[in-house]
Amino acid sequence: MSVQYNSATPAPINWRYSGNQLKRWRTKANVTREELAAASNYSPDTIKSMEQGVRMPTPRVLDAADELCHAEGLLSAAKDYVKREPFPARALDFMVYEREAISVWWYEVALIPGLLQTEAYARALIGGRYPPLGQETVEERVAARLERQSVLTRTPPAAFTFLIYEAALRSTLADKEQLLHLVEMAKLSNVLIQILPFDRFASTALIGPMVLLESPNHERFAYSTGQSVSQLTADPAVVSAHNERLSLIRTVALSPSESAQFIERMVAEQ
Repeated sequence: MSVQYNSATPAPINWRYSGNQLKRWRTKANVTREELAAASNYSPDTIKSMEQGVRMPTPRVLDAADELCHAEGLLSAAKDYVKREPFPARALDFMVYEREAISVWWYEVALIPGLLQTEAYARALIGGRYPPLGQETVEERVAARLERQSVLTRTPPAAFTFLIYEAALRSTLADKEQLLHLVEMAKLSNVLIQILPFDRFASTALIGPMVLLESPNHERFAYSTGQSVSQLTADPAVVSAHNERLSLIRTVALSPSESAQFIERMVAEQ
């Protein structure tokens, strides 16, 4: 399967470099796109996308091009440096800023925040998507999500505040293991978890999930996501709106200690 990036998010530089080299070798050897497409069992348009760096140059294409262009292994060697990205293209910029952030404020309406998910929760969530993902892709994304969680314990530490609506805790995905994991994560000195219970309803809480990030240079970014679109922006108006919503939700949410007790009572009820 060939992975393609959308026009709004730059593809990885190794894809672009490998695609550029693929085109240079093909042109130098007077091999047409149609010939390479036939040799690798892809369409000419797919070969074009790979050369432009929009699609990942696959091992099959690199090997076929190496042979046709007499590259003596130089094109095939690129197989070790190109791979599918474990995150959806639309989320890649957010992942970069998340790794570098000095503070993160995260609110979720229906899901446990990705940085707080257990492996079982992440696998059930990612593997249950429709249209379904291939098992290899599911495993890659689960592993990548778990690897992301290292930011919670990195040095120097970043400050994390997670606000979670009670609906996320009531999901069948949020089993006893997941709830206990939240309690344990809340014990980290740099992590605050606050629950917004149903009886402290705030209408602004239903608008949707959101994240505020602060960079090492003290720039602030707002991130929001939906079913098929995501937005990461430093627009002051958007950042301000996110900040106001987060502040309001935090004001009516349970305190960190009350939240831990709330989760522990839910565990006891199971």
